[in-house]
Amino acid sequence: MSPSEETQPTRATLLGRVRNVVVKVGSGVLANEKGLDIPAMERVADAIAALRARGLRVTLVSSGAIAAGRPVLGTANGCDIPERQATAAVGQIRLMAAWERAFARHATTIGQVLLDSDDLASRSRCLNAEHTLATLDRLGALAIVNENDTVAVEEIKFGDNDTLSALVASLVEADLLLILSDVDGLYERDPSLDPKAERIAVVERVDAATLARSGESSGALGTGGMRSKLLAAQRASLAGIAVAIVHGGRSGAIERAFDAEADEGTFFLPQADRLARRKHWIAYGQKPRGDLHCDGGAREAIVTDGRSLLPSGITAVEGRFQEGDCIRLRGPDGQVFAHGLSNYAAAELKRIAGRSSGEAREILGYQVGDAVVHRDDLTLIDPES
Repeated sequence: MSPSEETQPTRATLLGRVRNVVVKVGSGVLANEKGLDIPAMERVADAIAALRARGLRVTLVSSGAIAAGRPVLGTANGCDIPERQATAAVGQIRLMAAWERAFARHATTIGQVLLDSDDLASRSRCLNAEHTLATLDRLGALAIVNENDTVAVEEIKFGDNDTLSALVASLVEADLLLILSDVDGLYERDPSLDPKAERIAVVERVDAATLARSGESSGALGTGGMRSKLLAAQRASLAGIAVAIVHGGRSGAIERAFDAEADEGTFFLPQADRLARRKHWIAYGQKPRGDLHCDGGAREAIVTDGRSLLPSGITAVEGRFQEGDCIRLRGPDGQVFAHGLSNYAAAELKRIAGRSSGEAREILGYQVGDAVVHRDDLTLIDPES
């Protein structure tokens, strides 16, 4: 028996432990070229109502605002940011109204929570979002989360709701992230090119080889392809959360996803070496504002020995960031190997890069601390993620 088999619970064991689940439904499931697919939304609502009736806490992350707004305004896929924002503004009303009708059939009250990456990058706003979601659940309402596309620009966008769902799953400390897609899981090869390609039932770890099985493509109605779903699975699993990707358009798929005996979708095991919540927030809840290039010695000290980054190990500073902002650490090869919170602004670091801590203090006339990025504020990053 391998070490992973000894330490990692089975799919059946993990499903038996699920009490808190985040369900993410993509535009490819709940919309078509004519707008929202109401029967599909009702099927999802029926399944979620059944989960809640079993005593599970459910948080729904729903795409579909832009897909709902396009037929109304006549905007096209790939339109510019202002048109996408306007389309989302029109579509969000219709999306939530459709969800309200679907869940009213089960006497379920819904609450809308719109987020952008700045909401989760700020620790105080992140905690506020956490409290809002918890309170909605305590009061018996179903929280429906979506990206705030009406105001989001590229700098503060999550990029796709797959990413958002992984962050929400970590925020609410979910046991399972269930991603409803228009595909029935991860295949060993592209099934559209090779009809004999087999679906992978269980993935122990999302690594470079796993990501290589995915493509960058996304559907006409949404922004996330299989790669974005695998990255979401990687991020959630590193927070100790199991992940399942199933075909949301298939009747009964959600119910079968919770059946350990059913062969449904692809199941991703949570990682035993999970990141602490703060470390996970630094790694994935923050948008890096700049880059620090480090020499080989600094990278080795951080990666192997768990040390902090000192000014002497910095070879170059890029970006315009302030004290407390998240930054990427890059090695001599240019590869990102860590994210961290900087104790200094970029302008200060450009003056002290490559200097000893004593020299840095003399140059600046003050010192926040010896470390530019303290090891407690630093998280190692897989270069492929």
